[in-house]
Amino acid sequence: MTRPARQAGVTRRGFLLGVVAVAGGGLALTWATRERDSLAESADVLEPNAFLQITPDGRYIFQLDKVEMGQGTMTGLLTLVAEELDVDPARFDVQFAPVRSIFQRPMQMTGQSRSMVDSWDVLRETGATARAMLLKAAASAWSVPVDELRTEDGVIRHLPSSRQGAYTEFAAAAAALSPPWNVPLKVPADYRWIGTAVPRVDLHDKVTGSAVYGLDARPEGVLTALVARIPEMAATLSGFSTAAAQTVPGVRGFVELPYGVAVVADHFWAASRAAKLIELDWEPGPLADADSAVLLERHKQQFDRSEPDYVRSDGDPAAAVSGAAQVVEAEYVVPYLAHATMEPLSATVHVRDDSADVWVASQTPDMAQNIVAEIAGLPRDQVAVHTTYIGGGFGRRVLWDYVMEAVLVAREFSVPVKTMWTREDDIRHGYSRQQTVHRLRAGLNDSGAVQGWEHAQVATPTARALMGPTMRTLLPESLEVPTRQRIGEWLSEASVKLVAAFQAREGAHHLDYAIPDMSFLQYSHDPGVPVSIWRSVGSSYNAFVVESFIDELAAAAGTDPAAYRRNLLTDPRHIAVLDKVLELAGWGDAPEGRAQGVAFFKSFESIVAQVAEVSVTGRSDTPVQVHRFSCVIDCGRAITPDIVRQQMESGIIFGLTAALYGELTIADGRIQQSNFHDYRMLRMADAPAIDVHVMPSELEPTGVGEPGVPPVAPAVANALFALTGKRIRTLPLTI
Repeated sequence: MTRPARQAGVTRRGFLLGVVAVAGGGLALTWATRERDSLAESADVLEPNAFLQITPDGRYIFQLDKVEMGQGTMTGLLTLVAEELDVDPARFDVQFAPVRSIFQRPMQMTGQSRSMVDSWDVLRETGATARAMLLKAAASAWSVPVDELRTEDGVIRHLPSSRQGAYTEFAAAAAALSPPWNVPLKVPADYRWIGTAVPRVDLHDKVTGSAVYGLDARPEGVLTALVARIPEMAATLSGFSTAAAQTVPGVRGFVELPYGVAVVADHFWAASRAAKLIELDWEPGPLADADSAVLLERHKQQFDRSEPDYVRSDGDPAAAVSGAAQVVEAEYVVPYLAHATMEPLSATVHVRDDSADVWVASQTPDMAQNIVAEIAGLPRDQVAVHTTYIGGGFGRRVLWDYVMEAVLVAREFSVPVKTMWTREDDIRHGYSRQQTVHRLRAGLNDSGAVQGWEHAQVATPTARALMGPTMRTLLPESLEVPTRQRIGEWLSEASVKLVAAFQAREGAHHLDYAIPDMSFLQYSHDPGVPVSIWRSVGSSYNAFVVESFIDELAAAAGTDPAAYRRNLLTDPRHIAVLDKVLELAGWGDAPEGRAQGVAFFKSFESIVAQVAEVSVTGRSDTPVQVHRFSCVIDCGRAITPDIVRQQMESGIIFGLTAALYGELTIADGRIQQSNFHDYRMLRMADAPAIDVHVMPSELEPTGVGEPGVPPVAPAVANALFALTGKRIRTLPLTI
């Protein structure tokens, strides 16, 4: 069953008619019907909905409502429209969509590996609807039945008469028609581009340097701002002196913020030099004496509480474990991590009396619009958001803090102001992946099979940083800003209580292994360190914990770890993925001096298995060398298999960086790391050979951007155990 392409998304006005529900760590709504948005420049442009415009002069315009941050959404989503329209994707002009109600489902957000999932139906229907309208217009012009017409790459043919015409010849006539409902879609056997190696449409701009990222925004008259920030987390500004900074040529002014002072100048170097000369005084905050050891101990103390914040229990795991022939126990710790995107944060804002513009690399452009509108005192539709390419998001650019900061600075000036974050700002003053602690117990029977599993976790709710601005963005603009803020905060607190820790238990509160008696207990603890979502969210650490512990059970049972997992899996798709990665890696045949480790994990509805082949180097700078990485993914139907492979490679590199080096440490309330010299990235010389296999599937597509990350750390840790006999339960992995 299909829905009409013109009915997509939810309006803000429909929010209060909707039913707020917890679903997948996010927000589910009973959608209300929206008005039809239009981006067509004239009445003769064919526009089945705002996603697609076909002009009489021969342009095919696709509005990308998601952002492109290297994950391939631009190519993948375009392929859906192009396939059903029957036009080569290379012929399209792709534009970043403005903030419009049709693109809000319920938010105009890119994250949770949902771009393809959210767009699979609506974009195919968009292309199919446009094609049906063009066919109807051609049939009318030629006075022939529609079913005698065929299309091929933008051309309509009437085979009996040998007539043919380009789509653009019929665009104006088709634009006068009403979009039909329930348009039939292609069957897979007729696909020309879905499932093939479609060239990336963003490649040319990136290779030639013409791609515009957030940092590239340069509206006329733009000034540059940097913030001198209090080094201590959660401290507040009590005084400052700009006397020395004022002497720097090019400085235009200063803006006081709760946590520092922004210096606005003609260019970056003047702002940077002046920011270093600003003297700050501050009131110590609640983290003034915090250090890594203290924070970790406070996490561990939560296990002593009598009542957890969340419990899931199947069967009687306590009895199963206590009555087991063998009991295995372990404690795992994962650290705080930075996002460390290649492009540091920035936002360029121009505030006028009656309107505003913001140029920003954001995963949530409608949230950016709402924040600018609230602070500038403007209606939302008077704030134009200019979305750019993103040089890495990983969840950091879902957050709103850097946009808010930019508006607070820019509203003090009559010209555009670009507020930039340095790499040091980003690592020391941003939002990090949270630290978590895990305690596990499992019981094995006489044959080594698991007969009971207990997992307790201490984690920090990540929703608090997100829910307030998210809720205010979703609320209708008819409410006054103070009212939206009050309701937003109330809903935020309610959401924190209901779903704050949901993402932290992804992949741990339910296992894909057939263990009859199991429990998961979660203790929420917020020490005050700013945390939020990070690529693959809770799965990024729960996979390390679960898959390492499964390996421990296999070792205790004296069983091959791959065979042990296979015996616990019951879903044929899961077994097929595991078997394929073992074949791809040549399981059990590592060269002398190396060992293999396996990990299996399902996240974002995609199934991934990986095998790492490692050695120990003896070098202090790179003690662990990962030589080869094999990966198999079942993500349903792969729309663009090459991009799926690229995303698996990206996830493996990202995951290896975190597994081998990633850690933020805290002393005296301050993050100690600052840049790539002490927050290390995986270098090309240390990157492994990577083999990726994408499983064929007829099922609907599932997530791709994040599922490659979670199995990486446990695969390497398990390989190190096989090589050295040492079980490593703390990240980053050290020998």
